Parts: sequence; structure tokens; C-alpha cells
Amino acid sequence: MSIESNQKEMEHQLEHLGAFEISEEMLKLAQHNEKNNVVMDAGRGNPNWINTKARLAFARIIEFGVAESRRTILKGDLAGYTTLTDISTRFAQFLDAGDSTDNFLLESLEYVANRFNINRDEFVKEMVDGVIGNNYPVPSRVLKHSEKILNAYLQETLYNGVDLAEQTHVFPTEGGSAAIVYIFNSLRVNHLLAPGDKIAVSTPIFTPYLQIPVLNEYDMVEVDLSSSEEANWEIQPTELAKVSDPDIKALFLVNPSNPGAMALDERALAQIKQLVVNNPDLIIITDDVYGTFVNDFQTVYSVVPNNTLLVYSYSKLFGATGWRVGMIAAHEDNVFDRLISQLPAEQRAELDARYALNVFAPAKMQFIDRIVADSRAVGLYHTAGLSTPQQLMEVLFSLNFLLEANNGDYYVEASKAIVAKRYAALFDSLEIPANISPYNSKYYALIDVYQLAEKRYDVGFRDYLMANFEQLDFLYKLSEKSGVVVMDGAGFGTSEGVIRVSEANLPDEAYSQVAIAILELLADYNNEYLNA
Repeated sequence: MSIESNQKEMEHQLEHLGAFEISEEMLKLAQHNEKNNVVMDAGRGNPNWINTKARLAFARIIEFGVAESRRTILKGDLAGYTTLTDISTRFAQFLDAGDSTDNFLLESLEYVANRFNINRDEFVKEMVDGVIGNNYPVPSRVLKHSEKILNAYLQETLYNGVDLAEQTHVFPTEGGSAAIVYIFNSLRVNHLLAPGDKIAVSTPIFTPYLQIPVLNEYDMVEVDLSSSEEANWEIQPTELAKVSDPDIKALFLVNPSNPGAMALDERALAQIKQLVVNNPDLIIITDDVYGTFVNDFQTVYSVVPNNTLLVYSYSKLFGATGWRVGMIAAHEDNVFDRLISQLPAEQRAELDARYALNVFAPAKMQFIDRIVADSRAVGLYHTAGLSTPQQLMEVLFSLNFLLEANNGDYYVEASKAIVAKRYAALFDSLEIPANISPYNSKYYALIDVYQLAEKRYDVGFRDYLMANFEQLDFLYKLSEKSGVVVMDGAGFGTSEGVIRVSEANLPDEAYSQVAIAILELLADYNNEYLNA
């Protein structure tokens, strides 16, 4: 079999994989690229920067926690337990106000005590026990004082001035990925979504929102709300209007979108609000992990909180994908609880029996707590919840933001500047206009290779590419020849010929090189076209 035939066979096999799995295969090819270039993986959205302050603070709390544990039992490497009385006083004595990390912790202690009226000793003990991780998470859903801080963070970063913190319950999860899986499962288990139900999905979108609903255990019917490059990947009113169909049970959004990178504007938010007025039973899931990369961002949750589950992850802003730190947020008065209470008697009885192990009055168990129980197959509800070290990492990230918010959000602004610089370098080098909309997070870029071919050469060349090459051919050759890995946009729900470039995980100077590799490959294709 010829080399070309081998390539075609591999491309055919790859077409059956998901976008991220295809990217992994392209990465293998890139390791042995023809030009012996350093591999440039612009596929994954893993940021190559980290927040240092929260991590250093975490280490200091561990150090203090070990010292505290040694106060009660000390036998070699075996230490004991911490005690509540005067622990905040000992913590303050342990810290050095002249050290920037220690000063952050001292300021955090004062901030939490003053803003939330939390007892200092109780808060320090929750932090210390949390980072040491010697107890189960209690309560299972979220640590008592931590929830207030996480709620404050969500409100300050995502709600755009709407006050919802006191009415919101959060469930910290193993990143946004776990949040998505848990939500789908509990919607099914609690008969809020069933096989055959219609759901609206704003596309292009993070691939699990396309892949999970069609699995055998869900078997839902997806209605795509498509956005396009011509509209700068902004969802249009005619697409959102599809949700007016009374048979549509749920709306799934990533906001700002992945991979389109665009946040919903005021018009779209107002239209969604009207959709809920017209259909009070509409279920909405919004994944807002990229919200902090857009100025004055506003989440759908702040517009229609009673109908919305909010998914958030700290991974992108704080460089913490390996920490697996995310959460689900739900309003205390929500459509999920109401719809469960209105289920047929037989289904309500089934659910009462399911959760009777967990609570005295299962009929009154809130949906977000059902998600917690379902995440551990109900029987392990008593040991459920995100690990306490992960919860406290979320708290420290949140406090870092909340304390810095009064001083101009330096860290957040620096993160935005990183992706903006790389985004500009990519488009400048491609010599095509960049999307300068204020709603553009610039975390990802979608590039239509066919349109680029027409702009750079002519429409005949574009037609030649579309007629003679498979969707994955461009990705394959880009990896094989130049060692550049990008992602297949079609796997996210775009039209064929669109590729996704992440502005997160390569050095600044790499983005011009990625663009050059794309243009060089197009030139190779054009030579084939001219010689055909």
C-alpha cells in the first residue's frame, strides 16, 4: 500500500473519533514531522501560565496544619489532629506580615471575617483541615464557610452586578468535566430529560455537549442553534428562536463559546429571558469557564437564575487544569425542584425510594443535592463531595480574585492580555481581519481554511480543495509536515474546513509560526492545484 493510501486509510479511521481523540493522533504524527520542527500543539485549551499566590498560600497552610497537628500527637512522622480554640491566633503568629504570601493569608482572614461575619477560628480550622485532607467533606456538597466565598467569587466574576450569592447553592466538582457528566446523569435519573426528548444545543460547542446526549443511556434529539463565521460566531436571533418550539425541553450553552470564543450579548440574553417567560419549564445549562476573559461578562444564570444550572471551572483562568476544580451552581428556587414535584406519582415514589437512604424527607431533597448523591451512586452519599484540598484550592483562587478586585484585577487583566496578544499575532500573520468584538474572549480562534484559500488565491482553488480532500487531510499534513497540531472544528459542530487554534498553551512567538505553517501548507496545496 502506498504512503498516500496509508494516509487516506488513517484519515478514514480518524473520522470516527472525537475531536480531542483526533488531536491526540495528530500529536503523535507531529513528533516525527518532516521538517524536524519543535512540535507546536495548538489543539488543547490548557493554559501555559499559572496563578502563584494561591498555590504558595496553599503550601503555607499545609505547613501550619502539620505544626498544629503535632501539638496534639507527635510520634516521629505521626502527628495528630487540629484543635479549634485560638487556632486563628496561632495562625496569625505563624505568618509573617512582611512576606507577600503570608500577608495575602492575613488579609484573607480579615476579609472573610469582615465581609461574611465568619468566626476566625472556624474559618482557619476549615482551611487547615481542608488542605491536610484528614476528614471527609462535611457537608458532602460543600464545606460550610467555603460556600460563601465561592458564591462571592461567582457573583463578582460572572453576574455583572446582579445579586444572587445569598440565593445560590454550589457543588464543587472535579473540574467542569465532572460537572457536565453529573448534570446529564441527574437530569436523566430524575426524569427531567428522557430518551427521545428534544434539546437545543448552541453550536459550535465543546464536544461533550454533542456527544453525551446521543449515547444509548440518553438518546436525546439535538436541535442545533448554529452560529457562523459570517456572523463572527455570534448566535443569531433566528437560531435562538428555535427554542420557542414547545417540544424542546432544555437549552445547552457554552458562554463564551468554545470554540467560537464569543460571549452572548445583551440582545441574546434578553431573548433567552423572553424564551423563559414563554416557557417557564425550560431547562438551561450554561458553561461559563471562559467568562472571565470578557470585559463586563454576564452569565445567563444572572438573567434567568430559576431555570439555569451554572457550570464553572477555575482551570483556564488560574492555570489549574490538573487540579480538576470546578463547580455547579443552582438557585434555591428553581425549575428543577418544581418539575420533580410535578412528576407522576409513580415516578415520585420511585425517586423517594432512591434517596430515602440519604435524607428523612426525600421528596424535599433539592436537585443540586440529588446531583451530589447521584455522583456517588446514592449509596456513597455520606462520602461524596470534592476532596477538601481541592475545595480549599478553589477558595484560595477565589480569595485571590476577591482581594485583588479592589486593586484593578492585575492577574485577570494579565491573563486577558496574554490571549489577546497571541490572538492578534495569529491573525496578523495570516493576514486576515481579526474579530475585534468586545464579546470575543480570544481564547480560541476558528479559521475557515476554505475561505482562507479563496482569499489568498482564488475561488477555483477553494473549490478544488473542497472537492479533492477529506476534512482531516489538512490537519494530517499540518502535523506530519510542520509539527503543528490544531483541532478539527467539525467535531465541535462547525462546517467542514474549519480548524480551531487555542491561544492558551503555546509561547507568544509560536502563534506567528503556526500561521506561517498554515500558509505554507496552503501554498503546497495550491501548487498541486496549479499542476493538476
